[in-house]
Formats: sequence, structure tokens, C-alpha cells
Amino acid sequence: MANFINLANATVEELAIIAEEQAKAAHLVADRLVNHLDLLKGDFAGFPIDRYTHCLQAASRAYNDKRDAEYVVCALFHDMGDMLAPYNHGEFIAEVLRPYISEQNHWILAHHGEFQGYYFWGKIGLNKDKRNEYDGNPYFEATVEFCEKYDCPSFDPKYPTLSIDVFIPLIKEVVGNLKVPNAYADIFNKG
Repeated sequence: MANFINLANATVEELAIIAEEQAKAAHLVADRLVNHLDLLKGDFAGFPIDRYTHCLQAASRAYNDKRDAEYVVCALFHDMGDMLAPYNHGEFIAEVLRPYISEQNHWILAHHGEFQGYYFWGKIGLNKDKRNEYDGNPYFEATVEFCEKYDCPSFDPKYPTLSIDVFIPLIKEVVGNLKVPNAYADIFNKG
């Protein structure tokens, strides 16, 4: 355990201990994501199904369409941030998953809220065409597709939604595959 009281005074040995502990914590991310998703159970927020089931249903649709593991995991967690970031939940989960997902999937997650608005914002006095501000973005059509095929229709109480157990191996696969460099590992694992 480190003994410093000011990080600026940490020794290389203490920082190596911290890096090792962070590596251990990284192995818990998949389980922690699932535990956080569980917080959405029973949170209906006026919808016909709870947010947990909505997330499972979006992932089930992507899984049934044979999308890759990363895409399915993104569909599974796309609304997980609703509890902590109701006004920017897409950006929230996009940042949580950023180290593990592609730039395209990050963009889809970060912007899906505005794209989902196309289907209902006009009915509540908001600009349903807000997504058009992103027209020309290379991920525009992919985000339209995500909302149209996986987010928008996933409020069906009768849809045969898959269990979280189906997704656990995919979560572990995706979260175990860093898409960005791990600075601590790069520094302390040099031989």
C-alpha cells in the first residue's frame, strides 16, 4: 500500500502498486456494469416496460440480428446512464465504454438520444429533426439505424427478450478488449 499524502510525492514503487491495483479493478468492470444495469430494474419512468427490460430488449434485437459482440453490448448498456445522467445519458455511457468500443459505436451511444427524439419530440413541442444537425457525419446513418431497429421498437412487453445471462460472455469479451492504450500497463510492464 502506498504511504504518500500528496500524489506529487508518490514514489515509482508506490505508483507501481497503484497500477497493479487498477489492473485488478479493471477485471471487475464487466461485473460492475451488470450490477449498475440492475439499478434500472423496476424503473418504468412511465414507459410500458422498465428500463432494464428495455435495455435487454434492444440488445436482444441486435443479438438476433447477428450484430457483433461490441454492438450488442452497446445496445445493452445504451440507456444505463439514465439514473445518473438523465439529460445526457448517451454521452455518459459512451464515455464509460470508450476504452472498449470503436469510434463509431462511441458516437452512436453519445448521440442516440437526439436521434431517438426523431420519433417523439415533435409530439411534445420539441424539434424532432434535431438529428439533422449531424447530417453528413460518417456515423449519421448508423445512428439512425440503431434507433430505428434497436432503441425505438424496444418497449414491447410481449417481445421475447433474452436474459442477461446470454450477454455476460459478450460483455466480458468486449470489456476485456481495450481499444485505447492502457498507459499504466505500458509503463510498468516494460521489460
